[in-house]
Amino acid sequence: MSNEKRFEFGKNWQLFLESLTQEKIGRSRESLEKLLQVDTLVGKTFIDIGSGSGLFSLSAYNLDAKVTSFDYDEFSVEATKYTREKFANNDVNWTVKQGDALDDKYIESLGKYDIVYSWGVLHHTGSMYKALDNASKCVKNDGTLVVAIYNTQLLTPIWKKIKKFYVNSNFIIKKIMEYFYTLYFAIGLFVVDILRLRNPFNRYSNSMRGMSLYTDVVDWIGGYPFETATPEEIFHFYKDRGFELENMITVGGKMGCNEFVFKKR
Repeated sequence: MSNEKRFEFGKNWQLFLESLTQEKIGRSRESLEKLLQVDTLVGKTFIDIGSGSGLFSLSAYNLDAKVTSFDYDEFSVEATKYTREKFANNDVNWTVKQGDALDDKYIESLGKYDIVYSWGVLHHTGSMYKALDNASKCVKNDGTLVVAIYNTQLLTPIWKKIKKFYVNSNFIIKKIMEYFYTLYFAIGLFVVDILRLRNPFNRYSNSMRGMSLYTDVVDWIGGYPFETATPEEIFHFYKDRGFELENMITVGGKMGCNEFVFKKR
């Protein structure tokens, strides 16, 4: 990993787990089913690179996959272990490890999987394309690779400066930024929903990924190191490595993660 000062994602995920409900777990599972276009993962091996809270590892486990989770952040590892203990009774079919997506030897030691999943993680390593390449090395032939990467937009350089400022600030400044940006995004999303004749209060109560607004905002403004890519860049990167695109969900020209599902041929 990069030696730059980085956001401690795991502490944010541990706070999120305090409000984790069966309803959120169900929405997370539904979003994974929709993205992979499956209703079961029975007989499949699944690795979650950058498991964070462990929520999507849990979703794969609930779909009957044999799951391996790892994260660089020690607090994320503990969060994933907590999720496994509370919601999967420490089942031996779910393994949790600490590891570095940029460590070639570690990646090699993991072996190959039917499904390699890394949602919103590899752009925070400090060397995104090396991490993307290493993730591809874990995929079996005819296996599936799922990645979600921040979209490049006009404001990308500004957001990078905001994130770097946040991680280098003291506790008080961080809290002020967290509350300010939560209010900023909440108002913006409220206005957008009203203009589109949607109920704004359903946005996060019905969130398909089972997340929460505050957790997402802190994750966004604190997410440093920070890199981005266009959908075309990710498509060509993996095409050159023998992958075919099976599903893609983009944010258009907006802020957020583009999601990709590739098949290794």
